[in-house]
Amino acid sequence: MRRVFGVKKQTEPPPSIQDASDRINKRGDTVEEKIKKLDAELARYKEQLKKTRPGPAQEAVKARAMRVLKQKRMYEGQRDMLYNQTYNLDQVSFAAEGIKDAQQTMSALKSANKELKGMMKTVKINDIDNLQDEMMDLMDVSNEIQETLGRSYSVPDDIDEEELMGELDALEADMDTEGEGVPSYLQPEPALDAELSLPSAPTGHAPMPAGRANPQADDELGLPAVPRASIRG
Repeated sequence: MRRVFGVKKQTEPPPSIQDASDRINKRGDTVEEKIKKLDAELARYKEQLKKTRPGPAQEAVKARAMRVLKQKRMYEGQRDMLYNQTYNLDQVSFAAEGIKDAQQTMSALKSANKELKGMMKTVKINDIDNLQDEMMDLMDVSNEIQETLGRSYSVPDDIDEEELMGELDALEADMDTEGEGVPSYLQPEPALDAELSLPSAPTGHAPMPAGRANPQADDELGLPAVPRASIRG
C-alpha cells in the first residue's frame, strides 16, 4: 500500500514569533560585527591619509577608504532593516500575548461565575433571615437565663422603700449631731483613753547637776567627758 499510494510527508510546524525574532537578532549581530570591522579599517585609512602627501599614493588610499565606506553604508542599511523587522515581530508578539492573557482571564471569569451560581443555589435570603431571627430569640432567652441566675436570695422582695428612706434620714441626722460628724458608736470610750495615756517625750537636754561649772566639758548626752590623759594611761 505504501508503494502504491506513498507515505504522507510530515510537515514541520511553522516557526513561532520568538524563533523568527531570535533568528533576525542573530543576523543583526553578525551585521553589527562587520560594521565594527569596517569602522576600524576606515580609522586606519584615515591615519594613512594624514601621513601621506598629496599625490597618487594618497588618491589610492582615498579610493580604498571610499570602497570601505560604501560597504559600511550597505551593512548599516541591512542592520536598520533587520531592526525594523525585529520591532514588528515584538509588536506582534506583544499583541499575541495580550490576547492569550485575555483568553485566560475570560476562562477564569467563566469558571468563577459558574461556581458562584452553584453556591447561590444553596444560599437563600429567607433562610438567612430566619436564621437571624432564631439567633435573636436565642440571645433573648440567654439574657433571661442570666438574669434569673443572678437574683439574690437574701434580699426580700416585700421591703418598703419609704421605710428604708426613713432609716437613712435618721442615720444622717445622727451623724450630724454626734461627735462633730462622727457617730457615737465610732467614738472611743473615755476609760480606754485614760489607760492608753502615756507621758510626753522629752523635748530638750536634761538639767545640769549642781556644781558643774563647765557645761562644755560634758558630751552630747549630758555625761562628763573623760580626760584624754586618763584614756591614754
